[in-house]
Amino acid sequence: MALKEEFEEYAAKAKTLPDCSNENLLIIYSLYKQATIGDVNTARPGMFSPKERAKWDAWKSVEGKSTEEAMNDYITKVKQLLEEAGVSA
Repeated sequence: MALKEEFEEYAAKAKTLPDCSNENLLIIYSLYKQATIGDVNTARPGMFSPKERAKWDAWKSVEGKSTEEAMNDYITKVKQLLEEAGVSA
C-alpha cells in the first residue's frame, strides 16, 4: 500500500478514536497539518484564542518535517492510540 493511501486510511480511523487526551489530539493534529500542508503558513493566534493558539503551537513544533516523515509519524501515532484504546488497527 502506498504511503499516501495508508495515511488517508489512518486519517479516517483517527476520526473514530475514543476519548483522547488533548495532548494526543494536538500531536495527531500537528502531524496531519504538516503532512497535508507543510510548515505553518499563518500568523500565531492571539492570547484570546487559546485553543487555536495551542493547535498552532503544536503544528509549529513539527515544522521542518518532510511530508513523508509526518505521514509516517501520524500513522504510527494513530496505530498507538488505537492499540491503547483496544481497537484493532
